Amino acid sequence: MPASDKNTKLVIALVDTSNEEAQAKAGAALYQYNIEKTGVADRRPIGAELSDSISGEVLGGLWGQTELGLLFLNMFFLPEDVRGQPLGERPLSTIEEEAIKRGCRRAVLTIHQFSRHSQSFGSGRARSISLTAVRRPRVNQESLLLASFLG
Repeated sequence: MPASDKNTKLVIALVDTSNEEAQAKAGAALYQYNIEKTGVADRRPIGAELSDSISGEVLGGLWGQTELGLLFLNMFFLPEDVRGQPLGERPLSTIEEEAIKRGCRRAVLTIHQFSRHSQSFGSGRARSISLTAVRRPRVNQESLLLASFLG
């Protein structure tokens, strides 16, 4: 029944489980809406995986997507012994290089404040990215907008 029908009753339900089918349907509708409004259909997955060179097992990495000139970073995990090391920065630099090739000049990510590297994410690295933090203390996260890449 169309939402414009006066007899339609809509409800909001709080859920604590993932309804992947509903999320996929809503995501597809949102993407279509974005395409209609912008005329741009450029969403692509992006990732950089850290793997064992012998077994091929993926040990961590960085995954997200690019769209409308933005890099969305959804998950970044590295084994403890790699964090803070030059090798630990390579997934991010690899993603940044590819995102710039795709026309991205900004990136969006969310990190937890309790992460020992969250305060220094992006600082001390040999690249020009300025970070603007939006603190959300009630959920113990920071939403960071990587304000600009220099490409």
